[in-house]
Amino acid sequence: MIEDADTVGQSLGLEVWCEDEAGPFQAIPQPGASWQPEGSPARQPHEYIRNGTAKILTLFHPADGRVRIQGTTTCPNTVLHPWLERERTAILAALPPLLPTVDPSRAAWERWLRGLQQPITLPAVLPPLRVLLVLDNLAGHKSVALVLWLFAHGIMPLYTPSADRG
Repeated sequence: MIEDADTVGQSLGLEVWCEDEAGPFQAIPQPGASWQPEGSPARQPHEYIRNGTAKILTLFHPADGRVRIQGTTTCPNTVLHPWLERERTAILAALPPLLPTVDPSRAAWERWLRGLQQPITLPAVLPPLRVLLVLDNLAGHKSVALVLWLFAHGIMPLYTPSADRG
């Protein structure tokens, strides 16, 4: 199914984007190379306060290699991150008008349900399908709020396969 997204999806006039989060990365000062003698680790002064962690949010367009990237210090997977919402909205706004070959019906959506490990129930009313969004299996990517937002904006989530835990 994901393999079809890149080839079949594009031939149907659909944009294909991939989304991922990287991190967390420690946000600590890195002044340069610091080879310490064995048994003598570098030490921080008692006033040192760790700066927390950071993550990177990415949207990747495999057809042309474009990447949209944003650093963040918070990215709970239970909420729709505002930056991702803005970027997805901008991607949709930049799309050309629907091609006459694009199927505006429910069948265009249902074609992408086949092969999902966990089937999704589509809402009764759907806009024309515009984007296929490949995501990993984080719980937040399957939250009702996110999935309904995607559907309302013409975006079909496609989840990477997870290992069979059977």
